[in-house]
Amino acid sequence: MKGVVNSVAYAGGLRIGEVAIPDISEVLKQPGRFVWIGLHEPDAEVLAEVQQEFSLHDLAVEDAARAHQRPKLERYGDSLFIVLRTAHLDPATGGIEFGETHLFVGASYVVSVRHGPSLPYVAVRSRCEASPPLLARGPGFVLYALMDFIVDQYFPVVDAYEDKLQALEGAIFDNTFSRDTTERIYGLKRDLLEVKRGVAPLVDVCNRLVRADAALLPEDVRVYFRDVYDHVVRINEMIDTLRELLTSALEANLSLISVSQNEAMKRLAGWAAIFAVPTMIAGVYGMNFKFMPELEWFYGYPLVMAIMLGACGYLFYRFKRSGWL
Repeated sequence: MKGVVNSVAYAGGLRIGEVAIPDISEVLKQPGRFVWIGLHEPDAEVLAEVQQEFSLHDLAVEDAARAHQRPKLERYGDSLFIVLRTAHLDPATGGIEFGETHLFVGASYVVSVRHGPSLPYVAVRSRCEASPPLLARGPGFVLYALMDFIVDQYFPVVDAYEDKLQALEGAIFDNTFSRDTTERIYGLKRDLLEVKRGVAPLVDVCNRLVRADAALLPEDVRVYFRDVYDHVVRINEMIDTLRELLTSALEANLSLISVSQNEAMKRLAGWAAIFAVPTMIAGVYGMNFKFMPELEWFYGYPLVMAIMLGACGYLFYRFKRSGWL
């Protein structure tokens, strides 16, 4: 069926086998069993069939179909609906690719709906199936495994942007100022803001899963969400730190550009003052008056040239000593 990646039944932490969506209700009649369904950009027909099998709420299904939701946790009767934003680095471009995962969790089922370029959850399923005692705890542990996998994908993203920040700092302080450096800083700030929007709401989501708000999760499963909460808080703090450092880097870059421009203006002003002296003297003697001092004296021209060169040399010495040239 289009959009269905996996549909597997479990009992006692062991994989029973794949089950077709129309047969799920019959499988769940047997005690101690739950179904884990993985969907990737399913069409309306598949979502409607899944909704009918698990009696999912219309609003939650509508959100899962449209995507483009902010991370959140909502409770509809005896089920949970969780929206998560996924992020991973594109190996080709080095940029961040964002996706969405919508999770429906009930007492006997987990339905994951992926949208966009998010990583598949085959590794999560394999890891859970390799730990039957943990998988025997039911859909709550599957929810933890999925959230832990999604949150952990943010660590390489943040680490990559730490490396980019270090490269930017090197570009800022190597005395080669360019507009490209400023554009790179703004680009990093914009990307980190997108990451922040995906991570920050998870703090509240994890809090609610740990506390009594998540009555559907057994007490022995809630403990695992503390680990996810710690990771989310850590990533959130790392992002805040990077954003502050980028703001400081932008300020430092603008300050260094301003200092560089001031140095250039000082040099220009110094040379302008030096050339002003011969310009003034030449301007006076170029006014073509008949009666001017030393106009017909034999040593007048050499004297004027010596005065101009001497004045220029003295000004150059003074400006050089003061650091203007």
